[in-house]
Amino acid sequence: MFAISLGDDGAELRPLEPWRAEEFLSHMDRGREFIGRFISLPDLVTDVGSARSVLQAYADKAAADTGRIYGIWAGGRLVGGVLFRTMDVRHGTAEAGCWLEPSAAGRGLVTRAVRVIIDWAVEERGIHRVEWQAAAGNTASIAVARRLGMSKDGVLRESYPLRGVRHDVEVWSVLAPEWRAGRRKD
Repeated sequence: MFAISLGDDGAELRPLEPWRAEEFLSHMDRGREFIGRFISLPDLVTDVGSARSVLQAYADKAAADTGRIYGIWAGGRLVGGVLFRTMDVRHGTAEAGCWLEPSAAGRGLVTRAVRVIIDWAVEERGIHRVEWQAAAGNTASIAVARRLGMSKDGVLRESYPLRGVRHDVEVWSVLAPEWRAGRRKD
């Protein structure tokens, strides 16, 4: 398939397809507790069948043009990913998200990967508003939103139940004209 370089360090962005279920499960196993602090993905991916099911659901979303999922590879190993959890081309909206295993944190991989998918969404698919939702305690994810030039829209109080705890969720967004203006500055 294809791989998009994420910079001089050899990191790449690739489609994360159902045939990669075993690799996806191994990746989740390496980062299960770290990733699961703020998102439910590791709780959904517990064996090869469930890994394939999650990836197939995103393949179906891609076919319906309602979402996408991509993996981040560093050193030839799947270490994280980015996605459009939702995408409504007719209304011009999408919600982007991410995850990383601990070994890949702090290297700018998510910021670089999300730039690629937002560029695609805005320029190729005509998306006007890209939203980013993060648990209020997920400072790394909130830092990504800031680095991407997003604006904080507000907080959804105790709206996200995860592992028996209700989390406040910060909602951030960037509009297509803001995204384009910010990209011209880069």
